[in-house]
Amino acid sequence: MQAVDTPEFKVDDDAVNRAVKIIERRVNELGLTEPVIQRQGKDRIIVELPGEKDPEKAVAMIGRTALMQFKDDKGNVVLSGKDLKDARANMSQQGGGAIVNIEFNSEGGKKFAELTAKNIGKQIAIELDGKVLTAPVVQEAITGGRAQISGQRSMEEAEHLAILLRSGSLPVKIEVLENRTVGPTLGQDSKEKSIKAFLIGIAGVFAFMLLFYRLSGIVADVALLLYVMLLLLVMRYLGATLTLPGIAGIILSIGMAVDANVLIFERFKEELRRGKTLRSAMDSGFSRAVVTILDSNITTLMAAAVLFYLGTGPIKGFAVTLALGTCLSMFTAITVTRFLLQFLIAANFTKNPAYFSVGVSAEAIARSIEQEKAEAEAKVSGATKLRDVKKTGAHVNVKKKEEK
Repeated sequence: MQAVDTPEFKVDDDAVNRAVKIIERRVNELGLTEPVIQRQGKDRIIVELPGEKDPEKAVAMIGRTALMQFKDDKGNVVLSGKDLKDARANMSQQGGGAIVNIEFNSEGGKKFAELTAKNIGKQIAIELDGKVLTAPVVQEAITGGRAQISGQRSMEEAEHLAILLRSGSLPVKIEVLENRTVGPTLGQDSKEKSIKAFLIGIAGVFAFMLLFYRLSGIVADVALLLYVMLLLLVMRYLGATLTLPGIAGIILSIGMAVDANVLIFERFKEELRRGKTLRSAMDSGFSRAVVTILDSNITTLMAAAVLFYLGTGPIKGFAVTLALGTCLSMFTAITVTRFLLQFLIAANFTKNPAYFSVGVSAEAIARSIEQEKAEAEAKVSGATKLRDVKKTGAHVNVKKKEEK
């Protein structure tokens, strides 16, 4: 796109910068994923819209000047888009189709009240870029600072008009120099390389967890697979377009998920070295690791929030996927991993701590097994004593009944 001079407005540095901001607001209002809007040279603007199915319509709306004017019956401009505070599309309650409800700021409300008071029984025109949108006859003075624009053919058209009015008019005229759609070749090549990198990273993580944490590593790998599926499901639900920065955010968040599991398993290993039983070591390990996991993930979320707030286009997409991944990784690490470990230990598949981690000494294993036996014997002894007490109590009750 290129900014061009008109008799009313001349292109300068400030005008082009303001045009970039307005176009950015319009694109964001459309809900497109990871758009890129940047200035090029003195008077050009580059707009990239990934995932847009109708680029012609989007470009026509983005580059529209959208100069709104309210004129009296003599053609004098009384209000403009600068006097608007908000604009929202709705369906008319009287069954008249789609409308746009507009709200004026305090100064605009006074101007509109004066305009309608002076033109009762006359027509006033609402124009957009010199085209009359509607020309109603004023029945009475309107003092509420609100108005309606009717005549929209569909709700989509009303939404686009509301977006134009909310974002404001462009300070200069914008012409489209080139409209190009990137073919699938480049995208397919990037996609294949990204998927390859993703699979290599996942395979490396799985191998590392299995090598160093054995059965615990299997639990971590299962939780990691669940995490990836949940993340993709959430992104699918949100309608997000998976771009290269988004894939980078996912891969980084996988590292965060593994980091949480490593913290938990290292605490687990420390407790096993002290001779604790598997269940006791797992409970202690989780309770000690949770605080550290929360601290590290909260700082990551803070960084993602800053990137989203200050960044544009791909940076925002990266921040969103990173934040989503961080939240889901906390859930899978703290909840899913713990549940699977509890299930595995309770199933008594093995009581040897060496199967749950590398680096546990034979002495620690022996102490852990002895502790397991001691706890089991204590449980059996306690159950026997309780059974004997119940039998003794029952015998006493029988004697009392016989005496009576």
